[in-house]
Amino acid sequence: MRESDLERIICIVIGYLFGLFQTAFIYGKLHGIDIREHGSGNAGTTNTLRVLGTKAGLIVLAGDIIKCILAIVLCSVLFDKTHPNEIYLLKLYAAAGAILGHNFPFYLHFKGGKGIAATAGLILAFHPYFIVMGVIVFFGIFFTTHYVSLGSLLVYAGLMIQMVVTGQMGVFGASQQVLIEMYIITALLTILAYYKHRENIKRLIKGEERKTYLTKKNKQ
Repeated sequence: MRESDLERIICIVIGYLFGLFQTAFIYGKLHGIDIREHGSGNAGTTNTLRVLGTKAGLIVLAGDIIKCILAIVLCSVLFDKTHPNEIYLLKLYAAAGAILGHNFPFYLHFKGGKGIAATAGLILAFHPYFIVMGVIVFFGIFFTTHYVSLGSLLVYAGLMIQMVVTGQMGVFGASQQVLIEMYIITALLTILAYYKHRENIKRLIKGEERKTYLTKKNKQ
């Protein structure tokens, strides 16, 4: 095994371990329920908001964002000085691990969330250029349509596009080989997000997707 392969594995494992902190599940248990047995059955921010209210949803959102940020920061601290030309790749591996840990926690029989809040952590901690895109796209779509799923899907599309554009602009200071690896990881995360939202996509097409509100009661 090459040394570079070991570093990738370390970052994925670190991310996965952070991702195992299932904020929605833990918050639900503290309030006497298994969030996966209510609403959509998803252990994530949106379902928590609908089932337990806005405060609960925001707490879960913060927890899921922070765990991904912490994974990225830890990997940055470990490898920034020794691998400056690959640090963004390693950050991406850490974020991917956190998303996988969130979506597929082994101790919950691999039934977790859809990874969008954890992806928000990726956007916030990866590079400042990504923050503006993420905020504008998600909240622009959400406050216009009140479809969390649509905002999430478009954020991933924007993430994929921006990753390639900024990479080719030389923002990450990485070789083309490393950049291609970053694009592949981002593409796989995008495919995973769309797969996890496949039922949402069907409902969006049929006009049956449920809307979500922050300041008033969420209706069926």
